[in-house]
Amino acid sequence: MRVMSLLIRNLQHVIPLRRAHLRKNLEITRSCLGVKRFDVGVICINDTKIRQLNKLYRRQDKATDVLSFPFHEVTAVHGLCHLLGYTHHSPEDWRKMFEKESEVLMEINRVTGSALTPLTSEHYDRE
Repeated sequence: MRVMSLLIRNLQHVIPLRRAHLRKNLEITRSCLGVKRFDVGVICINDTKIRQLNKLYRRQDKATDVLSFPFHEVTAVHGLCHLLGYTHHSPEDWRKMFEKESEVLMEINRVTGSALTPLTSEHYDRE
């Protein structure tokens, strides 16, 4: 039986985060809910960043405690580009990542008939 894949990334520096503790609690939660197989990524960010994401994806200009996104091919391609070293912290970095995401998604679209577009087409990080 395949176990849950869990990624935890802490991008904020205000609240101390104990990853092992969080991982254990998520395993307990999974067990209590009867979920046998699922993958999840937990990314902890500050109020400013989550407010920006909440405004972008939910059209609500306020901080929130949680944003969740279902697995999607675009998210996977975006994440893999980051794992390969692409970022979007500057306009030049954003352009390079946008081009790579576009290249991959165009091939997926060609093979599957989808109409996927890159996540980086909306904005780049300015921090």
